[in-house]
Amino acid sequence: MRERLTDALYGLGWGAVKKLPEPVATGLGRRIADTVWKRRGKSVLRLESNLARVVPDAGPARLAELSRAGMRSYMRYWMESFRLPAWSADRIRAGFVPDGLHHLTDGLAAGKGVILALPHMGNYDLAGAWVTTKLGVPFTTVAERLKPETLYDRFVAYRQGLGMEVLPHTGGSAFGTLARRLRDGGLVCLVADRDLSASGVEVRFFGEATRIPAGPALLAQQTGALLLPVTLWYDGSPVMRGRVHPPVDVPASGTRTEKTSVMAQALADAFAAGIAEHPEDWHMLQRLWLADLEPRQEPA
Repeated sequence: MRERLTDALYGLGWGAVKKLPEPVATGLGRRIADTVWKRRGKSVLRLESNLARVVPDAGPARLAELSRAGMRSYMRYWMESFRLPAWSADRIRAGFVPDGLHHLTDGLAAGKGVILALPHMGNYDLAGAWVTTKLGVPFTTVAERLKPETLYDRFVAYRQGLGMEVLPHTGGSAFGTLARRLRDGGLVCLVADRDLSASGVEVRFFGEATRIPAGPALLAQQTGALLLPVTLWYDGSPVMRGRVHPPVDVPASGTRTEKTSVMAQALADAFAAGIAEHPEDWHMLQRLWLADLEPRQEPA
């Protein structure tokens, strides 16, 4: 019953919110965000706990301010995502302004394939729609299998409608397909700031240990594709901004494991730089650092 209700609510969002005038949808998202924030539920408290690592000198008042702004940013993401299928091509092209775009265009022109790796910042669906609409470049991404299956199907259909090829994270050969797309000179986009599986690579992130996916680094090593970190943020206007960071190079020496570790750390450092500049637009409402996941040893 809960899964069916969740699916119905997302369906309502895509069916109803996209029909609202933009100012109405914006105001509705802000009211929902403020209501959720005032209730101080687990997600809000977890967001504040995560932000405390990002802004270690922030007191309780500053963290509360950041978490409120963070919830508004998060709801803006959802309101925009529900409305994106109804946006015109001109609206999509005008909705995103990236810096450092030459890293992407030069990489694609070289024909070796490009991997864009992003944290949970801003609205990566809008950035993806901008790439397919403004640049005319299709790309492949991976989506987590959700329950119920009908909800997963909704997300796949939504992103395919924006011009993306979507592969399931599990239950298929996603890595092999991504490698083929890159060897053909294509573009792959992956969200890569959280991986709590056994295959994740341990990195230092804001001074503490966590794990991020190994996939971007492994794909770059295996295919010769360019690996580019990307960070996104809102600047208060209807426009979202972003930065394509310089490439993460494959080390000249070392084992595959050693190379992957070095590249993953470089990726984490680029993410941290962007998140530190715009912490309110990092939508991390889950446990992330290993210290929050593993039981701590009590002193003797």
